[in-house]
Amino acid sequence: MPDEKEDEKRGEKQEKEDEKRRGFDEKWRHNRFGAVQWAAVLLWGALVLLAAATDFSDRFDWWSTWAVFLAGAGAILLLANFARFLIPEQRRPVGGSLILGLVLLGIGVGALVGMAYIWVIILVVVALAILLRAFAPRR
Repeated sequence: MPDEKEDEKRGEKQEKEDEKRRGFDEKWRHNRFGAVQWAAVLLWGALVLLAAATDFSDRFDWWSTWAVFLAGAGAILLLANFARFLIPEQRRPVGGSLILGLVLLGIGVGALVGMAYIWVIILVVVALAILLRAFAPRR
């Protein structure tokens, strides 16, 4: 009898672990757009690091590896949010991703050209996005 209960408990534990694993896989399968978005950010990072490693970046006096990476990652996130907005099947809340994209873009561009007005622009855009979300018609 004790062996049957132990086997049953092990079986239940295994089912829960399988469910968790399936949940993670299904998340990426259902959100392929998000997977492509983050893969693009990683590829952008690889290209920026490659440019720095091969001295390609030495041709540009304004080049700062981290600033270029952050600006590009922010731009990728913003483009992905815009694409989500345009494709009805992909529409879902993008507030966090939008803010993260703006912050990354702001840090990157600010480091490249100066921080004078970058944060003002970012705060205005974030505020407008929040207002748009608050007053947009709900489905």
